[in-house]
Amino acid sequence: MLWLGIGVLVIGVALLLLTFVLIKPLLKLSGVLGSLQKTTDTLPKAVEGITTQTKEVIGTGTQTLNQINAQVKELSPMFNIVGDIGRATNQLSSSIVQKMEHLKEKTVTSKEVSTSKNLKGFYGLIALVYLLLKK
Repeated sequence: MLWLGIGVLVIGVALLLLTFVLIKPLLKLSGVLGSLQKTTDTLPKAVEGITTQTKEVIGTGTQTLNQINAQVKELSPMFNIVGDIGRATNQLSSSIVQKMEHLKEKTVTSKEVSTSKNLKGFYGLIALVYLLLKK
């Protein structure tokens, strides 16, 4: 029985020494856990602030997109008008080009006829008489 008492006493002293040795690291661990608790206590407020700001930014972005869509809807008829004017101008210029080509062909043909039949002087006389009668 004596040996059992001595064994229990040695184990008790070893546990007591182990407790004294572990007090300092346990106190440091307690401090770390305390600062961690302070940090995590402020997290909900920080997350709430970030969430609020994010909602505001998204709302502002949505408003901006709505304004841009409204302005594009207002400008869309103007773009259509400009497109119609461009197409009409293109058709008009194409028509003018066709008329000019036709006139050029007629002029070339009449010049060939007048030079081939040596009627330059006759056409000049007709033009002179026409101008005199016009005045």
